[in-house]
Amino acid sequence: MKQLLCPLNGLRNISEFLYGGEVHEPSDPRNSSASDWAEHVFFDKNPAGLVLEWWCHRPTSYWFIAERNTITDEVLRTLPSSEIFSDRVEFSAQIDGGARV
Repeated sequence: MKQLLCPLNGLRNISEFLYGGEVHEPSDPRNSSASDWAEHVFFDKNPAGLVLEWWCHRPTSYWFIAERNTITDEVLRTLPSSEIFSDRVEFSAQIDGGARV
């Protein structure tokens, strides 16, 4: 049975997790073209070797980061996202008429 070490919940069966894609540098959609933003959100570089990836423990909705070797499929470490991302980015919603919420 394949297992993954969740920083919050400990060693759990891999079936409890959801893969969330590669970790990217934060980008501001307000300063990107639609095609640049779509590429940022939907496309991964998919390199061979060490990659930082988003994973979610489904029962608790806890998102964290795993460093995984894509060649061997070995997870080298897992860590809370706060170890890499310390600042929270706030976006305001825009509604019809240009008013911001």
